[in-house]
Amino acid sequence: MEFATLRDKAMAYREWLLKRKSEIDPDFPWYPFDTLANMLHLDGLLSGPNRTVFDRLAGQRIADIGAADGDLGFFLESQLGCELDVVETSAPNYNGLRGARLLAERLDSDARIHDVDLDSQFRLPTERYRAVLFLGLLYHLKNPFYVLETLAGHSELCFVSTRIAQLSPDHGTRFAEQPVAYLLHPTEANDDPTNFWIFSEAGLRRLFDRTGWEVLEFTTVGCTEGSDPAAQERDERAFALLRSRVLAG
Repeated sequence: MEFATLRDKAMAYREWLLKRKSEIDPDFPWYPFDTLANMLHLDGLLSGPNRTVFDRLAGQRIADIGAADGDLGFFLESQLGCELDVVETSAPNYNGLRGARLLAERLDSDARIHDVDLDSQFRLPTERYRAVLFLGLLYHLKNPFYVLETLAGHSELCFVSTRIAQLSPDHGTRFAEQPVAYLLHPTEANDDPTNFWIFSEAGLRRLFDRTGWEVLEFTTVGCTEGSDPAAQERDERAFALLRSRVLAG
């Protein structure tokens, strides 16, 4: 299936799922952000043979890590017959993982919901995945090196996105080309203490390399000129498709 077809199916599923959530419980604190919009960014990321990369996931076990309510994972389960693990840490999750569990029940999903402390020396619930979805989570983790290295030993592919920056918050230092990361103050970005490491593009690429990943595709969206780690209006996001060198070897 060409990715544009899957993208359009995802947009239709998004509308259907919004209505379904309202039918299930209109007063429930569902995760308020549009995780299925990631399919639009993946559309801009994937090129050439990778436009059909999701065909390789049909019927395979995948993990949606940092999944919020699991919308994207449930979509791939419904469309591609994927065997789904939703892996999330309940404490910082918007509704304590109750949303994912409620959806799995009401959608008659076979997904397994796992409460895993991703800031610990955790173990994944399955030994081997065809792919993991790891979108919008990396900068919320205290130990990004450990997490990516662990995933490289368990998943062939990884779809990842995270916030990156080109300038220091005072815009006095440009570090886009240096392999560095900026550690946020607990209230510095959106007053959210779960924001930690904001990498430069060079730093993120080196992190991928040092943790056992080959970059197949890479793009950035948002504020692609003059981004910084803290200002909401200067938010730049990197999206990448990675292939594990650990499992390939």
